Amino acid sequence: MFDFANQPPVIQVDQLNHHFGSGDSKTQALFENKLNVRPGEIVIMTGPSGSGKTTLLTLIGTLRTVQEGSLKILGQELNGMSQLGLTEIRKNIGFIFQAHNLFGSLTAFQNVKMATELVGLKGSTVKPKIEQMLTRLGLGERIHYKPKSLSGGQKQRVAIARGLIHSPRIVLADEPTAALDEESGREAVTLLREMADRDGCTVLIVTHDNRILDVADRIINMVAGHIKNDSDVKQTEKICAFLQATEIFAELTPRTLTDVANNVEVRQFKGDEAVFHQGEEGREFFVVTSGNVAIVRTDAATGKQQTVNQLGVGSYFGEVALIENQPRNATVVATEPTTCYVLDREEFRSVIDTSDSFESELRKAMFERN
Repeated sequence: MFDFANQPPVIQVDQLNHHFGSGDSKTQALFENKLNVRPGEIVIMTGPSGSGKTTLLTLIGTLRTVQEGSLKILGQELNGMSQLGLTEIRKNIGFIFQAHNLFGSLTAFQNVKMATELVGLKGSTVKPKIEQMLTRLGLGERIHYKPKSLSGGQKQRVAIARGLIHSPRIVLADEPTAALDEESGREAVTLLREMADRDGCTVLIVTHDNRILDVADRIINMVAGHIKNDSDVKQTEKICAFLQATEIFAELTPRTLTDVANNVEVRQFKGDEAVFHQGEEGREFFVVTSGNVAIVRTDAATGKQQTVNQLGVGSYFGEVALIENQPRNATVVATEPTTCYVLDREEFRSVIDTSDSFESELRKAMFERN
C-alpha cells in the first residue's frame, strides 16, 4: 500500500477565493479556503448544493482561472500560469463528471481511446488496457456499443474508464456514482482505491453518496463557500464508536452521529489545568475520553471553594450554560492529563435541534446534578 503520510502534497490550496459575475452582481463563491492533499489519498467533499464543492473541484482541475490566493498542483502555482502550462498540468489529471459527455458517434472503446490519444499514450498495450478496464466496470459485452445503445449507468461507467485509462496522478470526480447501482458504484470506487494504494494516485471526489464514504481517507465538509471541517475517516469512526457507547449519544441516527464526530475537536489538558472557570460565558460542551476532571464551585458570599463532583471517561459537562444561556456555574479542572471531545455552541445546538433524546438526557442529567 502506498504510504502518503510523509509525501509532499500534490494539491495545495491556500487562501483561495473565487467570485462569479462583476459589479453589483458580483458574488463570492469561495472564501479563503485551505486544503492539502497528498499522493495516495482519497478525499471526499460533501456539503449542501451551492456550497462551492464543484467550483473548488474545477479550479483544482484547471477548468477555471484562479482569481485570488494560491493553488498549486504537483508543486506548480496555477495563479498566473499560461494556457500552455495549464494544458500540461491537465495531462496529469483524470476527470469524471456526473454528465458523461460521451461522443455519440464513437463506441465505448473509441471514447476511452480518445483520452489516451490526448495525453500521447500509444503502443500495443493501449487496446488490451482499454478492454480490461471496460470489462472490469461491467461493460465487457458492450465495448463496441455507441452511447445511444447504452443505459445512463453504462454511459457513466464509460466516462469513468475514460477518466482513469491514462493512469493520472490526480483524479477529480464530481458525483461519479450518482447514476450507478450499488454494485457498479462499489466496483468503481474500489478501482479508485486500488489506484491510490498501488500507484499513489490522488483522488478528490464530490459526492452525496453515503455508500462510498468508507473508501475515503478524509472527508471534507463545505458550507457556504468555506471548508468547514476536514476529518480523518479512521478518527471519525473512532469518535463515532466512543460517542455511541455514551448514553446521551446512543439514540442519535448514524447520520447525526457522523456529523457530530466530524465537528468535534479533540482537546488535551494537563493535570491541574482549568478547562473553564466559573462565571465565564458558556461556549463549548465537553465529553471526557481519557483522564478525570473535578467540578469546583465557589460560594459567592464566602469565596470558599468546594469540589462537588468528579467526572471520568464517558462523562460530559458544560451543557448547563449552553442550554440555559447562563455563565458557567462552576470551574472544571483536569485532575490528571485528560482528553476531551469538544463541541462548540453552534454544533451543540444543532444536535439538540435534531434529537429529542439527546436534549432529554441532558436535562435529566442537569436535574440530577442540581
